[in-house]
Amino acid sequence: MKIAVIGGTGLIGTRLVARLEGEGHEVTAASRATGVNSYTGEGLAEALEGVETLIDVSNSGYLDERGANDFFYGSTLNLLTYGAIAGVHHHVALSVVGTDRLAGTEGGYFAAKAAQERLIRNSGHRYSIVHATQFFEFIASIADAATSRNIVRLSNALIQPIAADDVAAATATVATGSPVNGIVEFAGPEQFRLETLVRRELRLRDDPREVLADPLARYFGTELDERELLPGEDATITPTRFSDWISATG
Repeated sequence: MKIAVIGGTGLIGTRLVARLEGEGHEVTAASRATGVNSYTGEGLAEALEGVETLIDVSNSGYLDERGANDFFYGSTLNLLTYGAIAGVHHHVALSVVGTDRLAGTEGGYFAAKAAQERLIRNSGHRYSIVHATQFFEFIASIADAATSRNIVRLSNALIQPIAADDVAAATATVATGSPVNGIVEFAGPEQFRLETLVRRELRLRDDPREVLADPLARYFGTELDERELLPGEDATITPTRFSDWISATG
């Protein structure tokens, strides 16, 4: 199968490209680093030539609603338009568990992701949207975003994180199957309190910052209810536990 991975040189994209190539697929890693810009359309027609399946794992560099919406709308519209011209049969997009709930209550970045999903659903294209919980690899970024004066203030909400390798494996499985024309969810095998998980990560990395649970703390600008980051009952549970990931990453 000929597959294009948009965002193919990023955290998930590199893993996804390697996995798909290992399965014998012909894969194009499309990103600004390879001369393809999904937002401006630069190099997109060439990257999608003859492609059967398009997988979008790109992300906005902006976390505010206006900036993120501008990126996701422009990029997704280009991918759908150029994909239709190229004859793409399956449009796959990676998104976030809880997007619909958080978009409705808080807006921001999640509203932009929800708008991206609506654009795909209403396009008339055959598609699959992969919802994943937060990645283990982003725990440090969560801490950084919540740090002030060397203190990390975090919501006590529940989180069920997932390893990037498992996200890539899940996305590859969905992409090489038939379009589901809906959402499929994936999550890691363990639940944690957000502040507990970040504290464990920082201690294991010998990071001296103090971590505090704060009921008023926001998550990338978003106020969380206790269970908003958790997957639904039908989610597929992936195998990698936090301790296994720590051991593998050193």
